[in-house]
Amino acid sequence: MINIISYVCIFIGIVFWFWGTFHLVSDRSILFKLHGLSVADTLGSMMIIVGLLLKIPSEWPLLILGIISLAIWNTMLGYVLAYCSTEDATNE
Repeated sequence: MINIISYVCIFIGIVFWFWGTFHLVSDRSILFKLHGLSVADTLGSMMIIVGLLLKIPSEWPLLILGIISLAIWNTMLGYVLAYCSTEDATNE
C-alpha cells in the first residue's frame, strides 16, 4: 500500500512539473509565467520528495532537508525576481 501511495505522490509531482511548463506558452506577462512555473515546480519537487520519503524512510533527514531547502530557496528567488522587475530597482 505504501508503494502505491509513493508512486502516486511521484506521479502527481511530475504532473505539477508539466503543468508549470504549460504556463510558459500562455499570453500573460513574463512575471505571471515565472510565478506559475516556480510554484508548480516547487510543489512538484516536494511531492516527489514526499514520495521518496515514503519509499525510503531511512533517509528521512536528507529528504526533509531537501523539502525545507526547496521551500526557502524558491521563496527567496521569487522575492528577488519580483524586486528586480520593479521600476524602482532598475532605476538605481
